[in-house]
Amino acid sequence: MKKQAPLIITFIAGSVMILQYFIPHRPFSDIQQIFNTWFLIITVFAMILGIGNLIKIHSERVQRQRSGWWYSVVLMMGFIVMFVAGIGWGIERGSFFYYLYWNMHIPMSSTMFALLAFFVASASYRAFRARTPDATLLLVSAILVMLGRVPLGNYIWDKFPLVGDWIMGYPNMAGQRAIMIGIAFGVVSTSLRIILGIERTYLSGK
Repeated sequence: MKKQAPLIITFIAGSVMILQYFIPHRPFSDIQQIFNTWFLIITVFAMILGIGNLIKIHSERVQRQRSGWWYSVVLMMGFIVMFVAGIGWGIERGSFFYYLYWNMHIPMSSTMFALLAFFVASASYRAFRARTPDATLLLVSAILVMLGRVPLGNYIWDKFPLVGDWIMGYPNMAGQRAIMIGIAFGVVSTSLRIILGIERTYLSGK
């Protein structure tokens, strides 16, 4: 029964969520609202479980002083300070939590995203080497798009912005839509496998 109960719950919940899109009337619409409420409750408990697991892992790392253990100390101290600030003084504008969020969390997050520019530049350098016809096409397209996005390109030739917009609006968009269609088919097939009990990896392979 321990193996069958999760499969039954998954099948019922998945089937109702699918049917309510095709039959948006009672009782499926009411059941869908109930399931959405339960999903929120489960999400909260999952977050609590995730936070507990995070604290456990980093506490063990600090105790055993593994490589980079002081990063775990910083993480836990930041978590404790933000948690206490949110619980003690609230999260509204002007609170201590609000100050920490906008003056510490946001700048550090922006710094991390700024560092991604260097990784993107490094990956672009490796990918844009014209060793094959496909890489050459990618390199030429990237150069045209970049020239269309900077003032220098418009100064060289006033049609570069139009060429860049055409590349982004037609070949690039066609490729994106093909990828999204493939992803959609993958999501549908995986969802059906889970609902029908064929895919059981979320049961730890049981």
